[in-house]
Formats: sequence, C-alpha cells, structure tokens
Amino acid sequence: MEKRILKQDKKVFFASDVHLGLHPLDKSREREKYFVKWLDEIKPHAQILFLPGDIFDFWYEYRKVVPRGFTRFLGKLSEFNDLGIEVHYFTGNHDVWVFDYLPSETGVILHRGPITIEINDKTFFIGHGDGMGKGDQGYKLLKACFTSKILQFLFSRLHPNLALSIGHTWSKHSRLSKGVSEAFLGESKEHQVIFAREYLKDNKIDYFIFGHRHIPMDLKLNETSRLINLGEWIISNSYAEFDGNDVSLKFFKQ
Repeated sequence: MEKRILKQDKKVFFASDVHLGLHPLDKSREREKYFVKWLDEIKPHAQILFLPGDIFDFWYEYRKVVPRGFTRFLGKLSEFNDLGIEVHYFTGNHDVWVFDYLPSETGVILHRGPITIEINDKTFFIGHGDGMGKGDQGYKLLKACFTSKILQFLFSRLHPNLALSIGHTWSKHSRLSKGVSEAFLGESKEHQVIFAREYLKDNKIDYFIFGHRHIPMDLKLNETSRLINLGEWIISNSYAEFDGNDVSLKFFKQ
C-alpha cells in the first residue's frame, strides 16, 4: 500500500462527477470555468488531488485524436503537475476510455479501479464507486462491454466525428433520462454502503471515498470508518477535503 505524508499546511482534495461536456454545451462551459475557479482556489493548499471519475460526460481517445474542448481544465491539470501537485485521475463509467493522452500530456496518475492509500496514518479506499459488491448485474454487463478490447477496437474504426457524436448522444440521454438528482435508497440498498461494510470485515479503512451516486453524503459506518460520496458539480458543487487529521465534505460557492 502506498503511503504519503502531508507537508505542513498542505491538504488533500477530492472531487468527482463534473460531467464536462454534458448537454447543453453553454452550461458545460460555465461549469468548466467554475470548476477551474475551484482548482485555482485550492491550488496554494493542495498537495494531492483525487478525481474519482466522470470528470467528463463522455471521453474517447483515438491514437492521434482526442475530443475538442475542455482546454481550461486540461491546462489546469498540467499546471498542477508543473507545480508538483500530485493528481490522481480515476476512470468512471462516463470517461472509461481514457488511455494515454491525459497521463502523458497533463501528468495525471491514471487508475482504472479503486486504490488503497495511507495518508498521515489514515487509510483511504478511493474509487469511482460504480459496480461495487454484489448485484447490479445489468450495469456490470454494460461496463464489461465498454471495457472490452474487441469492442474498443471496433469503435475506434469509426470516424471520430461519428464516434464522438454517438457517444455524446448516448451520454446525454443516459444522464437526462434519470435526471441529475438521485435519491438515497437507504443503507441496506445502497451498493457502496453494502460493499464498504462487507469490506470492513477483513480490512481496516478509515475513509471510503466514492463518486458516481451524485449524492453528497458523509455516512458513519462504525466507530472508526466513514463513507463519503463526493456528490457532483452539476447542482451541488461538492467536494471533500482532508486536512491531515479529518475529512470534511464541503460545497464550493462564489
């Protein structure tokens, strides 16, 4: 397990589910500017930044072609890297097709699944939070299709204009069909909570940090463990902050 020690007056920040590129595009541009403004605000205090998935509403990289737009955000990632701020990028269900462009061009550390890391003697389990534990077989089958090397190869044979148009159309209807706001199902039905409690039977984790559910949430699992869902940046503008001692869930407001 990797370990980190925070420097004096430095912090760790977590944010997910920004869904840059979500229809309508003018709202997406506003959201990108707002998210970059938050990144500028935390920049003097940040030692590590975790981005646990769905930062983009749809992302697909060809070998020599990447989606247009998002230049403010991509430039900020590069700036963080140049300043020595460690940025961890997790693929979610909307941006599962990140390959080598983001790591090579912006310097982010790419993760395709959850990781466990110790920071200042606190143990974190961090991931996007989709497909956790048992159940939800329909979703898991869909994600298996998305991560299939064969299907990725076939999709890459499409012209980028057509492929990205298909991706954005699917993504728009997927998100808008169920709305942005999601209801908490109860601890006995939430897959992330069920997974975390089962995982704690054999492992010591202080903080489970997830996205995906679009529900800003700080849930006590037992006397020493908490599950924090980071929410989203479409309505809530929520994020988490670790000051070296404790994690707090916060909301960015101008």
